[in-house]
Amino acid sequence: MNSPHDPLAAVAAGGDPGPFALIRREGAGHLDLLTGTVRTAARLADIPLPEDGRPGPRTLALVPFRQIAERGFACVDDGTPLECLLVEEHRRVPLAEVVAALPDAPVRTRDAAFDISDTEYAATVDRVLAEEIGRGEGANFVIHRTLRATVHGDPLTAALAALRRLLLRERGAYWTFVVHTGNRILVGASPERHVSVDDGLVMMNPISGTFRHTGATPDRDALLRFLQDPKEVEELYMVLDEELKMMATVAEHGGQVVGPYLKEMAHLAHTEYLLAGRGSRDVREVLRETMFAPTVTGSPMENACRVIARHERTGRRYYAGVLALLGRDGEGRQTLDAPILIRTAELSPAGELRVPVGATLVRHSTTAGEVAETHAKAAGVLAALGLGPDAPEPGPTPATRLADDPQVRAALTARNAPLARFWLDQRTAGTTMLSGLTGRRALIVDGEDTFTGMLAHQLGALGLAVTRRDWRHPDPVDEYDLVVVGPGPGDPNNLAEPKMARMRALLVELLTGGRPTLAVCLGHQLLAGLLGLPLRRRDAPYQGLQRDVAVFGVTRRVGFYSSFTAHAEADRMATPYGPAQLSRDPADGAVHALRGPGFAGVQFHPESVLSPDGLAVLADLLGHLLAHPALTGQGPAEQE
Repeated sequence: MNSPHDPLAAVAAGGDPGPFALIRREGAGHLDLLTGTVRTAARLADIPLPEDGRPGPRTLALVPFRQIAERGFACVDDGTPLECLLVEEHRRVPLAEVVAALPDAPVRTRDAAFDISDTEYAATVDRVLAEEIGRGEGANFVIHRTLRATVHGDPLTAALAALRRLLLRERGAYWTFVVHTGNRILVGASPERHVSVDDGLVMMNPISGTFRHTGATPDRDALLRFLQDPKEVEELYMVLDEELKMMATVAEHGGQVVGPYLKEMAHLAHTEYLLAGRGSRDVREVLRETMFAPTVTGSPMENACRVIARHERTGRRYYAGVLALLGRDGEGRQTLDAPILIRTAELSPAGELRVPVGATLVRHSTTAGEVAETHAKAAGVLAALGLGPDAPEPGPTPATRLADDPQVRAALTARNAPLARFWLDQRTAGTTMLSGLTGRRALIVDGEDTFTGMLAHQLGALGLAVTRRDWRHPDPVDEYDLVVVGPGPGDPNNLAEPKMARMRALLVELLTGGRPTLAVCLGHQLLAGLLGLPLRRRDAPYQGLQRDVAVFGVTRRVGFYSSFTAHAEADRMATPYGPAQLSRDPADGAVHALRGPGFAGVQFHPESVLSPDGLAVLADLLGHLLAHPALTGQGPAEQE
């Protein structure tokens, strides 16, 4: 590595290396060395991607969390810039050559401490569980904290030394990297691909569930217990649903689920899925529509951002954003590879060090468990910075892979048994279509939960032409054969809240006009309230919960994401809009579904990956609402 443009040689000689990045992708025997110039961009759409057709990486973008504002979502704006390294030279350098050239010296720091103590973080966890998940604001939320310290000596030399230790000691990372822009340095080992695009194939990689270990002899029995832990299982299912919502937007037919897999790293292991689908959007649009991963924010996404802003009260800088490498392939097609900025340290030219880390809070969370999870997730990068113990050094033989154990593979495979085959199987166009729906149009009104994207794909698979619209949109609904009043967070009893008032008014308009109406989750609650049923908060939230329930005489396995429910004392009731039939829980009278002349509602999410019978439910409801179309192929009716 003696090139005059070699940044590592420049650092070793005490000179200015200029902007550069070193990236090792998972399993690669080399690192990509990118050099060039840096500019800032205001929006993702402004990230440069030259049209000259030259293949290879063209721009490396450092996308901060504050860009979430481009989607209209809440954030604490800390002013962190969207920086772009415009790639002028790209070389592949063998791993051994890079390791030999990196500084082999301990990183020395002082005054290392979390900005929020363990006690304070535990109190925040308690508040989020009680005030947000318990009150129906969402299914899961990620709250972060940051370890801060000051680096002795040259920060870039310290970052390169940390990179060396990560390359030698960490394993299982999607990207291991250092990026130097002149204004800041990022160094880390991110386990998670957020989104990639190659040859029109869009892929996402939801990772959730954290198995903590010492990195010594693998404990298979402990891992098997982890794989069967309801908290860990449900946590992965919920982020899978959330990323399927994103795939529903950026891939023409939504995402197909592959996995699950076990991702093993030096200090911990995660469970993960892969999602794949075909898309044709500009890669900058793909980035925008997938800001940001639910594994680092929560669900539903828009409200998760509000919750983060309420409880963190500080900006996230680059934590939970992405590094995005944009380029072109040999045919001139756009490419994208974007890992999530987690397990990453940020260093300033003055030596200020920040290592942010977060835990995913769900209804089963405990304060002690989530505090411990933040320490475990930070362990790898902290060890590389001399702030924690190293994992055991790799021996002469490859480490034992727990993922290869037959019982571990069986436990992972078993996780798919209760899930909806609609999202797991390769889908063939036309096999689930209902006759009589050709040319008929449906409108889905989105109540701030992009489950509506998945719902659109399922209704489309049944034969409808589907349009989605935000609840704020005032246009008339006369041109649609069916209107779906969709899901969203919030308290359905708070009719002073603009969203609740607007969606309830829309339901009045639809019912009064006799237009076929389907209401889902929040929409169902508002419909039930309009029909005269009381709405109550559940004693325990139904967030990411799968249940067998009777739906108009047929047992269906479906997934719930709710903290409120309607209650009824009988299976039938008179309403201002005609008689209604109710499917109630025999234990407490909770109304899981209702239907009447031209309207129907379900409290659960038929579109969720947790609803294996969801497509069959939708087919039945369309039959009720749209003159009983018959099935033309292998579809929902055969599943009954």
